Amino acid sequence: MTAASKAMSWSGLKRRALSLGAVKTFDHAMQFLLPVILARSLDAATFGEYRLLWLVVGTVMTIATLNMAGGLYYFVPRSDARRKRLYVHQTMLFLVFSGLVCAALASPWNPLLPPAVAPLHGQGALVAAFIALWVAAILLDYLPAVDERIRWQAFATVSSSLLRVVLVAAAAWWAGDLESMLWMLLAAVAFKLALLLVYVQRRHGLGAPWFERAAFSGQLRHCAPFGLSNALYALRSQSDQWVAASLFALSSFAAFSIAAVVGHVVHILRHSVMEAFLPAMSRMEAAGDVRGVMALNSRANAMVGSVLYPLLAMAFVFAEEVISLVYTDAYLEAAPVMRVYIAGMAIMVIEVGSVVLLLRQGSFALRITALVLPLSVAVSWAVAHGVGLPGAATGSVLAIYLDRALLLRRVSRHTGIGLRDLQDWRALARAAALAAGCGLLAWGVVRHFLAGEGPFLRLCAGAAVLAAAYAAVSVRRAARK
Repeated sequence: MTAASKAMSWSGLKRRALSLGAVKTFDHAMQFLLPVILARSLDAATFGEYRLLWLVVGTVMTIATLNMAGGLYYFVPRSDARRKRLYVHQTMLFLVFSGLVCAALASPWNPLLPPAVAPLHGQGALVAAFIALWVAAILLDYLPAVDERIRWQAFATVSSSLLRVVLVAAAAWWAGDLESMLWMLLAAVAFKLALLLVYVQRRHGLGAPWFERAAFSGQLRHCAPFGLSNALYALRSQSDQWVAASLFALSSFAAFSIAAVVGHVVHILRHSVMEAFLPAMSRMEAAGDVRGVMALNSRANAMVGSVLYPLLAMAFVFAEEVISLVYTDAYLEAAPVMRVYIAGMAIMVIEVGSVVLLLRQGSFALRITALVLPLSVAVSWAVAHGVGLPGAATGSVLAIYLDRALLLRRVSRHTGIGLRDLQDWRALARAAALAAGCGLLAWGVVRHFLAGEGPFLRLCAGAAVLAAAYAAVSVRRAARK
């Protein structure tokens, strides 16, 4: 091991990943809980408008940041205190400017907005103001973790997420309209922005330097290809939702957007591990230990797979029960869409974004994503016309597999490590096969013994069977080793 790789042990990285995972689990649990409350507090059309609002915000976020916040994982760990402050300040300035531009583009006065956004026009400048503040405050979701201040990241994430849920849920419960919820969202994001300023002042300071042309140019050149690639990648999944919003009623679009909630589970695990490992991986790459970087990535992906695959199997076989219990029977048409998405989530266990970032292969990733995006949209549009709502999700799933295959091949060529050694394929395959088998076992047991019972009992029993079977086989395999 090099001196850089010794800076953080595997056990330390694992604890950090678990800590970030717990924080992100809470954040996404709040994001999961809020729609559950809203689905019971709002009529289907208003709930559809709320989901449409976040589709607009999510689409804006794909292009607004250009990965400037995420790029700090590359610049900050290897810089001295002055350069750290400079990169942080430049990112803040960029996000403020970008937020204002995006707010203007998303305002109801923009004649180029797609017709699907028409239900939001009645909110006037509220949507634009929220977008501007949301883009500026997004740095708080990255910076404490970049600085390896996990407790600060936990406090910032938990407090801002909890406040947003409480305020929006209260507005939905008492008022039941989108305008009231938008005012509460503005209050929550203003708090988040204030918290960001407090953190930057304490950790990095708000004094000079704020901007250096050469440094900013280098930072932007490094981050922009990844930002554009990430934007095109995110637009693949969002294009499915735009297809659904354009072709189906607001209530069906709301159900379709609910089906994508399974992606939050994948996001929690993948990004928690990535954010915990990236600073150490960045130092290893700077020290020239490319094989060490890939070994760490491989171990992290195997760890994620052992946790993620049984959760995906559970969601796949009990999709109807999950939707019925959480969102009520009114949104059961989301179940087949969820299964289509789960088929794509399985390959996303293999996280290569951090490796592409460190190997400076952003331009290649951008070309791949630009190539795959139109294919994804065309497939979703065509299949949606043929088979209905689930067909709108097929394009992004096809694109995910193609994207992973091409990026892994590129990383293999760049590092000189063969594809068979790039990941622990055997461990990933074992985890996937075991989860699938346990999922089928749980489904068979529930179908045979609890066919006439309610969704809660069926789901609890299925989870118990799946967890017991998966744990038993895993313990037996560990004992053999």
